[in-house]
Amino acid sequence: MVQDLTTGFIQRLRTRDPQAWFELWEIFGPVLRAQFARWGKGRIGAETVQDLSQETMAALATAIDSHDPSRGVRFSTWLLAIAKYTLTDEFDRRMAIKRGQGQKPMALEHAYDKAGDEAPPDERYEGLIIGAKVEAALRNVERESELMDFQVYRLRILDGKQGKEVAGSLGMSEAAVSRRLSKVRDRVRAQLGEIMVRFSFTDEELEEASRKGLDANPKKASDALFDEAVAEVYHRYAQFRAELDRSTGA
Repeated sequence: MVQDLTTGFIQRLRTRDPQAWFELWEIFGPVLRAQFARWGKGRIGAETVQDLSQETMAALATAIDSHDPSRGVRFSTWLLAIAKYTLTDEFDRRMAIKRGQGQKPMALEHAYDKAGDEAPPDERYEGLIIGAKVEAALRNVERESELMDFQVYRLRILDGKQGKEVAGSLGMSEAAVSRRLSKVRDRVRAQLGEIMVRFSFTDEELEEASRKGLDANPKKASDALFDEAVAEVYHRYAQFRAELDRSTGA
């Protein structure tokens, strides 16, 4: 099921749709920057981290033509394998320059083929991948919603304020707050469901959202638990983004 639903976005990437590539970078660029900074352990600067992140996307543009969903490799694992290839290729290039020799490029196909054989990404990395997806869903819903509707959602769910307090601050009834909240929550569920499918190459990866309380199906999760899960992931990822911006000077 996941493979079929993902095909449309994969095809957009293969045809070099600029909007598809921008979306990919907007969502996962911060995760890549953090991963490169972590691997570099202070030995590579912020500009190099940014360059490597962008080069990963360029490498991904090459690898996407040979992507085979039937192999069952998670999207997060696949992206990490390409990032490792990019970093290794950069170090190989630097060493070749020091030796005064030509660079022997590592085969991207080899790095991609090994993606499913290596140890799975750690919990921190997977948590950032989930956080990036939730942030993207909220960002898309905010763009599509009326300003006051999303403000109600932000105050009630992301800021954790009570309905009475929100109603008083915005000059509306509590019933109006509930209606607006419900409308935006439905959009968040739908958008989160779309993004989880788009960037999940295996059923296991797709089911991970449900295990974290982010199930887009309202029949499987109560509104309160869903709101709580979204807020928790949102705040954790927002903290990560703030720390990343401080460390890289963004």
